Amino acid sequence: MKKILCILLALTVMAVPLFAGGQQEKTTGPVTLTLWTQEGQSENAFQFVEKLANEYAASTNIVAAIEVLNKETEALREDFQTASLAGTSPDLLWTVNDHAGPFVTAGLIQPVENLVDMNDYVESVIMDGHTWGVPISSGNHLMLLYNKKYITTPPATTDELIAMAQANTKGDMYGLAFNLGEAFWLAPWLGGFGGRVFADDGVTPSLNTPEMVATLDFMQSLTYDYKVTPLEADYAVADTLFKEGKAAMIINGDWSLGGYADVLGDDFGAAPLPKVVATGLYPAPYTSGKYFMIPEDLAPEKVEAVVGFIKFVTSKAKQYEQLEVLNRLPALKAAMDHPDIENDPVLAGSIAQLAKGTPMPSVLEMRAIWDAINPEQSAVMAGTLSPAEAAANMQAAAVTGIENLQ
Repeated sequence: MKKILCILLALTVMAVPLFAGGQQEKTTGPVTLTLWTQEGQSENAFQFVEKLANEYAASTNIVAAIEVLNKETEALREDFQTASLAGTSPDLLWTVNDHAGPFVTAGLIQPVENLVDMNDYVESVIMDGHTWGVPISSGNHLMLLYNKKYITTPPATTDELIAMAQANTKGDMYGLAFNLGEAFWLAPWLGGFGGRVFADDGVTPSLNTPEMVATLDFMQSLTYDYKVTPLEADYAVADTLFKEGKAAMIINGDWSLGGYADVLGDDFGAAPLPKVVATGLYPAPYTSGKYFMIPEDLAPEKVEAVVGFIKFVTSKAKQYEQLEVLNRLPALKAAMDHPDIENDPVLAGSIAQLAKGTPMPSVLEMRAIWDAINPEQSAVMAGTLSPAEAAANMQAAAVTGIENLQ
C-alpha cells in the first residue's frame, strides 16, 4: 500500500506543472512560426512579408524565426484544408477574404475578436456572429492601370476604352491586357452589366442570366472582334506585357501597384474601370483586403507569438510602411491619416475605384461560384463555347457544387 501511495504522489507532483490552474506548461525558449501567404503574385509584396517576418523575429525574444511560404491563392486554400486534416497546418495565414467561408464551415480557423481589439480596424470578415480575420490592408480590388506614355487621360466609358485600346494595338503591342480566364476579373464587368452571382437570398446562384451572357460577350469581343487583348492572356502574360511597356492598359489589383510604380515611375496611372455604355453602370469589382487567419489547432504555446506578429504588422508604423512600399490602403483606422492617401494620384485612383466596388461575399457558397465560372469563362475566351452555353453551364455547375457542400 505504501508503495502504491508513493507512486500516486509522484504522478500527482509530475502532473502539477501541466494541469494546475487548467493551463499547459509554457515553453521556456522562443518558438518558430510558419506563415503561409499568397502574396507571390507580386515579388515586392512577398519580399515585404519576409521583411516584416524577419524584423519581428529580431525584435522579440519569444520568436526564433518566422518561416514564410508562398502559395498560389487556390493552392493555399486546398493545401491548408489538407494540412489541417493531417494535423500539420501552418501557424498563421496571410490570405484573402473568400477563404474564410470554407475554413469556417470546416472548423479550420478560430475567431479573433478575443485576441485583438477589432474596433481598431476597418470592417473584417464576420460570419456566425464572430470575426474570423484581422485585416492587413483595405481593398484587394481590381482597377484600370495605365501607362501615361500611351494614355494621357484614362477612358471614362467602355467605348473610350475600346477606342484607346485599338489606337495602341499594333505589332507586339496591345491596348489592354488582363487575366481573361479567372472569375475574379469577370466579376467587375458582371456588375457593370447589371448582374450579380447570387439571388436576393445571398446564396442561390444567379449565373444563367442575360447580364452574364452580355458580360461574356463583351469580354470575348475584346479579343476576337476588337483584337485589343492577347488571345491567351492569363495573369502572368498580362503582367509581363504591362511591365515591358507592351500593353497600354491593364486591369489588375491594388497588390500590384507598388511593383508597377517601381517599373514605370511617373508614367504609371490608376483609375476606376470605365462606365459600361450599354447599361450606364460602373463595373463593381469585389472589395475586401488581406487578412490574418489563425488555425483552430494553433499550439497554445504559440498564441502569444502569433498575436504579437499580427499586432506588429498592423501597427501604425508598419501600416504606413505598407502604404509607402506597396501602395495599399491601411486596415488600421489610425493609419488613415497618412498624407499620401489624399495626395498620391495612384492611391486616389485606387480609392475612387474602391468606392465603386462591392464587398466580397464570405459565404461558403462563393467557393462553388468561382469553381463554376472559371472553366466556362476560359472556354468562352478560347472560342470553344458561346456565352449563352457558358452561362447555362455555370448555373448548373454552381447548383451542383452548392449541393455537394451540404
